[in-house]
Amino acid sequence: MASRALPLFFCACCIMLVKNILQKVASSSTLARFSQFLIKPLMPSEATVRAIKTIESAFQKNLLSDGRRAYQLQKHFSIESHPYHKYGLGNWYSLEVRPKAKGLDIRHELLKFYEENYSANLMHLVVYTKESLDKIQSSVENKFQDIRNSNQRGFRITGLPFTSEHLMILVKLVPIKEGHKLRVEWPITPSRHHYKEAPCKYLGHVIRHKGEGSVYHILKTLGWAMQLFADENEITSEFSFFTVAVDLTEDGHEHMQDIVGLLFKYIKFLRESGICKREFEELSTVCEINFHYQDKIPPIDYVKEIASRMQKYPPKDWLVGSSLPSNFNPDLMQMILRELSPENVRIFWESKKLDGETDKVEPWYGTPYSVERVTTSMIEKWMSSAPISDLQLPAANMFIPKNFSLKGAREKVKFPVLLRKSSYSKLWYKPDTMFSLPKAFVKIEFNCPHARISPEAEVLADIFVRLLRDYLNEHAYYAEVAGLDCYIRRTDRGFEVTLDGYNDKVNILLETVIDKIANFEVKPDKFSIIKEMITKDIYNFKFREPYELASVYYPLILNNIRWPWKDKLEVLPLLKVEDLVKFIPMMFSSTYVECFIAGNMEREEATSIVEIIEDKFFKGSNPICQPLFTSLHLTNEVVKLERGMNYLYSEKGLNPNNQNSAILHYIQVNRDDFVLNVKLELFHLIAKEPAYHQLRSVEQLGYHNYFYLSNDFGIHGVAFLIQSTVKSPREIDLRVEEFLKKFENKIYEMTSDEFKSNVNALIDMDTEKHKNLRDESIYYWQEIVNGTLKFDRKEAQVEILRQLTQQEFIDFFDEYIKVGSPRKKTLSVRIYGKNHLTEYKSEKNEPLELQYVRIHDILNFRTSQPHYGSSKGSFIHMKL
Repeated sequence: MASRALPLFFCACCIMLVKNILQKVASSSTLARFSQFLIKPLMPSEATVRAIKTIESAFQKNLLSDGRRAYQLQKHFSIESHPYHKYGLGNWYSLEVRPKAKGLDIRHELLKFYEENYSANLMHLVVYTKESLDKIQSSVENKFQDIRNSNQRGFRITGLPFTSEHLMILVKLVPIKEGHKLRVEWPITPSRHHYKEAPCKYLGHVIRHKGEGSVYHILKTLGWAMQLFADENEITSEFSFFTVAVDLTEDGHEHMQDIVGLLFKYIKFLRESGICKREFEELSTVCEINFHYQDKIPPIDYVKEIASRMQKYPPKDWLVGSSLPSNFNPDLMQMILRELSPENVRIFWESKKLDGETDKVEPWYGTPYSVERVTTSMIEKWMSSAPISDLQLPAANMFIPKNFSLKGAREKVKFPVLLRKSSYSKLWYKPDTMFSLPKAFVKIEFNCPHARISPEAEVLADIFVRLLRDYLNEHAYYAEVAGLDCYIRRTDRGFEVTLDGYNDKVNILLETVIDKIANFEVKPDKFSIIKEMITKDIYNFKFREPYELASVYYPLILNNIRWPWKDKLEVLPLLKVEDLVKFIPMMFSSTYVECFIAGNMEREEATSIVEIIEDKFFKGSNPICQPLFTSLHLTNEVVKLERGMNYLYSEKGLNPNNQNSAILHYIQVNRDDFVLNVKLELFHLIAKEPAYHQLRSVEQLGYHNYFYLSNDFGIHGVAFLIQSTVKSPREIDLRVEEFLKKFENKIYEMTSDEFKSNVNALIDMDTEKHKNLRDESIYYWQEIVNGTLKFDRKEAQVEILRQLTQQEFIDFFDEYIKVGSPRKKTLSVRIYGKNHLTEYKSEKNEPLELQYVRIHDILNFRTSQPHYGSSKGSFIHMKL
């Protein structure tokens, strides 16, 4: 009963002991404490109850998740006695109510499970530390030698969980959110047994490719699909699923049978045309390049990955895993293709349009569904009616890099430099002086104020960006396969293009992107599909979890350049193709381009990129863009809350069936200032663990329980974000303030050594180097986009920290954080779910104390309040 959840904790044991991450806990004592979890786990009764409550909170959080619901329904169609069929996450009923009804003590069952299953021969341990191998080996052997070895065989799932009744089925299910999805899956032999041949990696690549003649290209041309995914999902060592998932349009939903038929037709094409050696060699080449030039990642992620590989591969491949497919074996791939047969298929069709066509309910999540048999003759009929097209394998990939030479920077610049500026654009440049990899990072922001002047403009700008992504889909896919990612997204100021990966073919991809923007064409059929997507996205906003809603309302209240989702949903139905055609020239009528280019790029290359952009958009007899007026750079972006005031915004949850409520308790502290920043960060560091312990572990307010630093365009603060079924938002708000009141004692009673330890821990965090070019570039880009330009932020903050006194820190707490301080500024965003609607009504009607302000209308509040002026405008016209 309880055994399904327990193995998740220790099936692959790993520790991260990061250099100097917490000096107040020595590495050896950390290791010793961890070993005791495996040697003598206490599992006290009160901790067991708290854990069950946490699991119940997670269950309540997942109840309205379409992904969870669909996954559990897939498991439902399997042999009931097989472990795969069971609900593995647990809830209050499965871990408390049902055991008690059977006369079982859950703590006793946990200890019994430990006694019967935990054995040293089943465990792997990875330790990451600065110590020498000899020293750490001695330490590990000393501390972990008492883990008993009872030579257990370990938990093994044997046998397939399917009989014929679970195959050749079509399952219709009704989701919570709007949208249509199709999932076609086959249980197959896991490719982990053939990781050097990588049959599923190859087949996933060719089935999901987006070039001409692909399943996706045909569906997209017909207007039937928006996304297509194909890959293996390993379940156990005995079986996997090969899955093809398609996000359908309205028209695609009406052609479900044709889409399944096309997929089977493509699988037949792959069988008959044979396995392409050239395509496998391309895939192998890309994998080898990615392995040899991989970015560094956080050590905790690295050791976790190694620990998981220890369970799957022989020791010689622990560091490689399945990263390097090298054995071309067409017979093995044909074997997997034979498993992708009509006799083995399971089809899951998901849409709210299927409401009324279902006759069953899944027991754990209550998902309505029905099931029908599918025959071979039916699929053959679907194949014959599928769209006729010239099916093809992926074309040769022109984006695979060939030149990996490193370009030595002429000067070892430590921070980005303003390399070029004009009335049209600005270029920031930072050559790679740390990572020595043949990679580049290119960020281009088009600052277009007309893209945000109204809800209509914001929606049209969103449609433009999504259409642009759609037009670039094929090129972006091949580039992504070759290790060069292309992201295009709408921003608060307009839109931005990001290229990130091997620098060899950056210019080729960038020229394609720039050309698509400059020669943008509005295609009516594509416009309709994108409009449909955005309409569903905005409509589905109401199905977001309450903590997500609070996170959306919070910036909407404070930031002066965002529009409410309801306003956008209201204007969407009225928008036509002609509106977008008229909007695009208007959007570009006032534009400023800001670029950041970093990595393995010469100065001249960076400059030429900006010159190409300027020539394409701003030069010539009929330029696409006009330069942005100076006055439009100076915008007021963030509401400046009044000192000593507490602002409240209360709203009902948008989904009437969601029992959860949430609170976002925000404390606004200061505009960007090194001294205040470090004090705020130090407070966050000291308070984070106690806040989590008190509000989540002790008080059990909810599974989602976060305390984090916030930075809104250079305006700094901290925020508590908590979701709960057991307490109303008002009660959670009071618990947060009660925690802060109690936390005063920790601040005042902290010893000098404790203070220094925390300061040193923060210094260590600030002096930690960036792991890769992407992390470094995103860090510097944030300074650029905020207009703060403090590239030496970490160094400056370290110097301030070294001089910071304990009394200065206490004074900061008393002035900005302490409950009741005359300078403190707070905003509470309260989202009331189904369980707390009575409290919502009473709260809305009761009078407020003098220092409280209730926000009734977000837009009126924003326009009536003073704002922090944008830091961005201050630097637009700075001199070189």
